[in-house]
Amino acid sequence: MSATILRKASARPEQFFAPCPRGLEPLLQEDMTAIGASDVKIVPGGVSFVGSWETCYRANLESRIATRVLWRQGSGSYGNETDIYRLAYDVAWPRLFDVSRTIRIYVTAQRSPLKSLEFITLKVKDAICDRFRADGGSRPSVDTKNPDVRIHLFLNEREATLYVDTSGEPLYQRGHKIAKVEAPLKENLAAGILRLSGWTPGTPLFDPMCGSGTFLLEAAQMSLGDAPGLSREAGGFGFQRLKNFDGALWKRLRIEAADKRVMADSLPIWGSDISADAVARARQNLAHAGYDDLVQLGQADLLQVSPPAPTGIMVTNPPYGERLSDDDYLARFYPQLGTLLKQRFAGWNCCFLTADERLPKGVGLKPKRKTPLFNGNLECRLYTFPMVSGNARDL
Repeated sequence: MSATILRKASARPEQFFAPCPRGLEPLLQEDMTAIGASDVKIVPGGVSFVGSWETCYRANLESRIATRVLWRQGSGSYGNETDIYRLAYDVAWPRLFDVSRTIRIYVTAQRSPLKSLEFITLKVKDAICDRFRADGGSRPSVDTKNPDVRIHLFLNEREATLYVDTSGEPLYQRGHKIAKVEAPLKENLAAGILRLSGWTPGTPLFDPMCGSGTFLLEAAQMSLGDAPGLSREAGGFGFQRLKNFDGALWKRLRIEAADKRVMADSLPIWGSDISADAVARARQNLAHAGYDDLVQLGQADLLQVSPPAPTGIMVTNPPYGERLSDDDYLARFYPQLGTLLKQRFAGWNCCFLTADERLPKGVGLKPKRKTPLFNGNLECRLYTFPMVSGNARDL
């Protein structure tokens, strides 16, 4: 394919959908608009948008909030599995990717009258393979572990929509975390929480229950202007396995993103955890990302810590409630936490992501904001407590 044709293909508008953690849709809408997407619309769990392939590549490379970027192939009403087969068969799959590429089908349904997602998955696979056979005589193979091309089908009560995944692995897999701890926080949710907290690069940030260091990693990456997709290995995006992949455009965008990186000798970012193992894992992850000399880590009990700066933002995901179900322990811990915040953290905005709605009453503080968010399927709240001198109950 000639360079001229590639440029024209890259510029032609396409329809996309980018899912994200529920509660972060407005942030994702801002991001997609900022990179040049048009007709950006919020829907539950993500945003739809129109853009060129440059927009798609930039979304995969630069978005900290999106989980993936899906390229819309078609939609239609359905009443049974045969309707879905016809919808899938009508897509010109051989024009999108080579028959040598392996595939996997993902089906998500909300209020669908069809009962067997496994059977629907099989029908979509059959339709794609039958279309390849009809057009070229051979069919692609299925790989459920590491497919080249991921195809997504979304069903509501009356409509089916097909997408090709341009991301491959989820975009929150930045490639930084090699050592994990229990109950991980997805990187795109952590990035969204940092923005919701009001934190911006240069503002002191402290996570006193840092676990494997997700907040610290995201904050360091944002501070340095590192595009989150730059750390992926070569060939790591789904769009690179499609027939219309524009290698020259992708190379240019990566160079432009790398040129935006800023240098720093240190960053006002601190983390601690009561667990020596968690601190070791966070340090290992920071070192793998190249941030270990920039972020300051230490082992400490939250109830014993002192603020690392006169003012700043505390952001943390307490390993309590869902992870520690001991109500007696929480009944003792929360008042102690409230006392710590009032006595030591005047001048700080303190933000806690938790599924435990008892936290505000337990710590004896009235949150300025409580933002509903989902950590996976777990419904949470991000509580924001601006700490001022005097009695914080009067906020």
